[in-house]
Amino acid sequence: MHFEHWQWVLLVIGAAAAGFSKTGIPGTSILFVAIFANVMPARQATGLVLPLLIFADLFAFAVYRKNLEWPRVGRLLPWALGGVVLGWAVLGRVNDAQTARIVGGVIALMLALHLWRKWRAPGAAEVSPPTWLGPLAGVLAGFSTMVANAAGPVMTIYLLAMRLPKLEFLGTSAAFFLLINWIKVPFGIQLGILTMPSLALNLWLLPAVAAGALAGPWVVKRVNQAVFENAALALTAAAVGKLLFF
Repeated sequence: MHFEHWQWVLLVIGAAAAGFSKTGIPGTSILFVAIFANVMPARQATGLVLPLLIFADLFAFAVYRKNLEWPRVGRLLPWALGGVVLGWAVLGRVNDAQTARIVGGVIALMLALHLWRKWRAPGAAEVSPPTWLGPLAGVLAGFSTMVANAAGPVMTIYLLAMRLPKLEFLGTSAAFFLLINWIKVPFGIQLGILTMPSLALNLWLLPAVAAGALAGPWVVKRVNQAVFENAALALTAAAVGKLLFF
């Protein structure tokens, strides 16, 4: 793979954003998704980003492992696996533009559901979410992460609906994505989006991922819960706009 100097700058920024999205403010994943998709074709970008995310997941798990809620991860994982299989089946049958529209629609649905629950009546967001929300979020997260590494906004909406404090939010998300991203590896190899050239490029970008991941906890400690949640929602809305209209 050959890139211009400005493209290398964007790749480094994107890799740092991938690391930061795992340990810092959720929703910033849209930044690296957008960067990599603008430097190379979407399918190629999906394969390149996966090892970077796995590397960042290891940092996030190490930092927040004491805060995660394993029962939530266990309940989501079977549904997410089904979503990964569905995404794998679809990925070979749709083009890049169609993939972006599908994922954008999924995230828009989750965002609308969360906002409806939050503002339909005073205190509505404090009510336990419906039992079907977990299976729905699991399938949509598995599907979105397989086709475009874009499950971050889906999980943001789901975990905010669960009313998790920010550290539990980050720990549960870290464990879930560490497992699901490893599950995606054989599917990526079969689809031909994980290749030796892409893995070689990953090695050059790993230091930037580490730098972003190490910066995340420093930022989180200085952000209160309300700002954390509002930033996550705003960035999720930006993700919807990017996927649907650009």
